[in-house]
Amino acid sequence: MTKAAAVANIVAILIFLPTMGVSYNLKVPSPQLASRRGFFGTATSTASAVLSGSVLSQTLSGPAAAAAAAAAAADEADVEVYFGCGCFWHVQHEFVEAERRILGRTGDLATTAYTGYAGGTKQPAGDPKVCYHNLKQDHDYGSFGHAEVVTLKVPPSSFQAFCEMYFNLFDANGNRPDQFGDRGGEYRNLVGIPGGSANVPLYKAMLEAAVATGDRLDLSKGKGSDGDSRANVWVMDSTQFPSYVAEPYHQFHDGFAPGENYPNSYNGLAKAHLSAGLFVDSKCPSF
Repeated sequence: MTKAAAVANIVAILIFLPTMGVSYNLKVPSPQLASRRGFFGTATSTASAVLSGSVLSQTLSGPAAAAAAAAAAADEADVEVYFGCGCFWHVQHEFVEAERRILGRTGDLATTAYTGYAGGTKQPAGDPKVCYHNLKQDHDYGSFGHAEVVTLKVPPSSFQAFCEMYFNLFDANGNRPDQFGDRGGEYRNLVGIPGGSANVPLYKAMLEAAVATGDRLDLSKGKGSDGDSRANVWVMDSTQFPSYVAEPYHQFHDGFAPGENYPNSYNGLAKAHLSAGLFVDSKCPSF
């Protein structure tokens, strides 16, 4: 069993315990959350301490477990997350297709995936404007320490499926598609979720997705303005490091690689979504 698989099993135990009336307090110093391996050590000790009591003698019956699962899935509110993996053009297309396939969002205005910028530490307080590289150097995303990302809204129960799609963008060695082309912090790998690694349900889903797709990437706690590290994904707290929508001309854009010349029906979604007010023009310089 890989460490990621072990972590996934342990976190599953920690999530399961409260359903049986067992409480615990998982306190992890920031340095220990630097990677899933750090999380493994703390989660293991916490699980062992809790399970040393009478917990093992308590179980949920089949009907009770089924009812709990049904209740958890009912009336689920979407959560906003973001993913970064090199150039955001082709990544947006992959997530639009995933929304259609996984969530049935097939209407022209139904998808929520937009290109954007996130993960920097130098964004001026109270200033929501972020721009692509331009001659005026006006609010340049690189100068703020941001990376290119795709932001979307998904039900928490579907987050693992989207993580699996994301991890499958990487090859068996953890290289992203443009690993040897677009390089540097602006193209680093990152995933943003509310609360970051401390969000146990979503982090658990991410770990399980990593295992399901071959455990080819490390997951590390992002501190902001992080570097580009191969075979590593920075896990960001999207509350602390929010995303900023990119310019209209970056939305629903063709990719660079062969086969990424998308149909006009896809490219036209930029104008349709902007006209419908689904995203806002940041009024950045176009060059």
